[in-house]
Amino acid sequence: MIRTAAMAILFATSLIAHASEEAKIKADPAKGKVIAETVCVACHGADGNSAASANPHLAGQVEEYIYKQLKNFKAVDGKPAARNNAIMGGMAAPLSDEDMKNVAAWFASQKLKPATATDESKIALGQKIWRQGDFKKGVPACAGCHGPTGAGLPAQYPRLAGQFAEYTEVQLKSFRLDERANDPEKMMRTIAAKLSDAEIKAVAEYAAGLR
Repeated sequence: MIRTAAMAILFATSLIAHASEEAKIKADPAKGKVIAETVCVACHGADGNSAASANPHLAGQVEEYIYKQLKNFKAVDGKPAARNNAIMGGMAAPLSDEDMKNVAAWFASQKLKPATATDESKIALGQKIWRQGDFKKGVPACAGCHGPTGAGLPAQYPRLAGQFAEYTEVQLKSFRLDERANDPEKMMRTIAAKLSDAEIKAVAEYAAGLR
């Protein structure tokens, strides 16, 4: 337990150097609301509460994290976007840096209508991985970075509590397949590569039920 906790702490602190000044957001949520109601509403809802599990909830998400993801969806100076997604790439393309900060602030300020765990049989395994990790496989506890209640950590790690289990599962598998590669130091890709389908599903279900 102690060694597993130590691993989690090392993972959680390894990316601090990557928290740049740009992550310190000064934004206008009111302006972000206009963008949410005109650009984002169809997929994420005007208040960031998505109606479909294919599209993540953004309400209550870590502000700096939303901003980072929007930046990662944008191609810069002719270079491919750090996070490849045709739909989000098109949505983010016309947004200015100020727009992205504003809409991130708006969604972060909204109240999440959380998803719930739908497969109770997966909860015990998901809880174990979330709280303890798996030392033998070199998997740190999810709580080490995302917090015991899944609230996330500003500028570093997203909120996972109440997120659609299906969405979290898809993202973990995308990291495992190296299809999503915008995680600093390959942190999530390294972790996901060590998780089985059953473990990924269990963690996703457990996170959905966190509050």
